[in-house]
Amino acid sequence: MGADLRQPIAMYREDDILARLETLNAIGVALSSERDLPTLLERILEAAREFADADGGTLYRVDGDKLVFEVLRNHTLGFVMGGRQGQPIAFPPLPLYCADGQGNHGMVVAHAALTGRTVNIADAYAAEGFDFSGTRAFDARTGYRSQSFLTVPMKDHEGRVIGVLQLINAKGPDGATRAFTDADQHLVESLASQAAIALNNRRLVEQLENLFEALIKLINTAIDEKSPYTGGHCERVPALTNLLADAVARTTTGPLAEFTMDDADRYELKIAGLLHDCGKITTPVHVVDKATKLQTLFDRIELVDTRFEVLRRDAEIAHLRGELDAGAYAARLAQLEADRAAVRAANTGGEFMDDGKVEQIRRIAAYRWRGSDGSDQPFLSADEVENLTIRRGTLNNAEREIINHHITMTIRLLEALPWPAHLVNVPEYAGGHHERMDGKGYPRGLTREQMSVQARVMGIADIFEALTASDRPYKPGKTLSESLTILGRMKLDHHVDPDLFDVFLRERVYLDYARRFLPATQIDRIDWSRIPGVSPELAAELAAGEPGLA
Repeated sequence: MGADLRQPIAMYREDDILARLETLNAIGVALSSERDLPTLLERILEAAREFADADGGTLYRVDGDKLVFEVLRNHTLGFVMGGRQGQPIAFPPLPLYCADGQGNHGMVVAHAALTGRTVNIADAYAAEGFDFSGTRAFDARTGYRSQSFLTVPMKDHEGRVIGVLQLINAKGPDGATRAFTDADQHLVESLASQAAIALNNRRLVEQLENLFEALIKLINTAIDEKSPYTGGHCERVPALTNLLADAVARTTTGPLAEFTMDDADRYELKIAGLLHDCGKITTPVHVVDKATKLQTLFDRIELVDTRFEVLRRDAEIAHLRGELDAGAYAARLAQLEADRAAVRAANTGGEFMDDGKVEQIRRIAAYRWRGSDGSDQPFLSADEVENLTIRRGTLNNAEREIINHHITMTIRLLEALPWPAHLVNVPEYAGGHHERMDGKGYPRGLTREQMSVQARVMGIADIFEALTASDRPYKPGKTLSESLTILGRMKLDHHVDPDLFDVFLRERVYLDYARRFLPATQIDRIDWSRIPGVSPELAAELAAGEPGLA
């Protein structure tokens, strides 16, 4: 290579050197702040091309005993492959070793990776010691002329080669292909060193993030082992939370128009979603899994059934003794069977138990029956009456307090952790999903104005997931129309955020979620005019926009 083409860096003008160094520093700062790995790799290659005025280039990542194509660019041929913007790269990885186990030093990129040394070639067609047959074949197919190559290993802080940066065909001021100069090489090597550190840091961060998420999943798995009915919940709520948050971020009008989210915000919200029920690790299993109102270690409905059999026996004895005629005896059996059905129905729980059914249980409780010890006893104990007359669900007040305590524990556990700056809001987001807009929620009784949009989003996600979930022991999963009816009532009752409820519907978040997580039997036709809390204008918009569903 002639000296006229390989000028030392000292021969560049001082102002040009300073400009390049400033650019190098700026690139280093930009690379260190880039969180997205494909974008980072893309920026590394593009910066190297600009530094050396190269027509093309490729960035390889060392993966075990091979080099994997990550980014490929060629201005003349219009190749934009890999990275964030390019098409997927289908080229197979390049082996670092030959079949006999010897280093693949005939391939220039493999040689640079194995030796850790830069290779600067003025003309591939005249180079000795390397196999450029593949390059010649490529040129024959495309009409391109691959001439100058600068192949730079990327080393981390421990000196390990983690990638290779290869540039091709440096361009002179007149556009003609030239060799890469010493100055080009020094600058690209400096860039490669900075890029390797940034890339390694990004990998370390990703490894730590993966470890952190794995620990979160470990906690959720532990909860799932206690109760198989909560594991799916801990996976679905974060997904629905992010669907709704993204929908809000897309909104450009109304009171939520200023809300925005970047990738860091989405990750923070994802972590909060994954941890929103971590306090359940302290909740007793018999409360979490209480499928019926009379369930403790077992369902006490069987004991009540036995008492009904005793009453039937007593009625039969009275009939045989002549104390009850045939009509009275039949009426007595019919009444007992109706009462047994009423108790069984009450035991299953539900959305609401009216006053008439509560009084029916209290009337049945007043029956007397003779126990095995011969004593005369109330038909239902005070505890059984309390549980059978639960208005909603299967939990009595004491059990509900135990369940509600999980959110207090969630907040306590999360606030005890030393969160980094980009995750500092996780406790607030995760800890607010049982609050209400009117301040009547728990555990802190926060109002709408005291909560972040993210916490209010998670509140809706938690409720909707619970309504539609089909893996709960105490209820079947509700259809879309049933779930949206209940959620609409909650809007009117100031339980959930009204603006978020409208976005939830207008942006079809409910439908995106349903198609991902619900069986087809739950995705039913919706009469929007019957959904509470939906304005006539929104109902008309929704009815016109979802063929087959609305």
